[in-house]
Amino acid sequence: MGLTVLKINVANVAGPDVMEEVEFLIDSGAIYSVVPTPILEKLGIKPIATETFRLANGPTIQRKQGVALFRYGERVGGADVIFGEVGDSQLLGAFTLEALGLSLDPLRRELSPLPMMLA
Repeated sequence: MGLTVLKINVANVAGPDVMEEVEFLIDSGAIYSVVPTPILEKLGIKPIATETFRLANGPTIQRKQGVALFRYGERVGGADVIFGEVGDSQLLGAFTLEALGLSLDPLRRELSPLPMMLA
């Protein structure tokens, strides 16, 4: 299975014109996106909560959580973001993919638009 990497702009919802380009590993199995803390701090994004996560090998860790604006081409969406620490991977999770109206085709490892429905 291959990896899918994508460059996406991240911004503060309160100041969407100032962006940082971040290279993410797309992980459709992850719920949240993880962005390095220094980037989020530079953008003025503040944590609003602390979450506990269980790692695949068993132990739990705590990370700060905030809200960021994500931009990919013409697509823009807001989603929860985790303040990544040293050693954390830069992940693009399911909430952000959905906020951008995208899904990951697991066989082709390509992004495709989600059908936008109001139901």
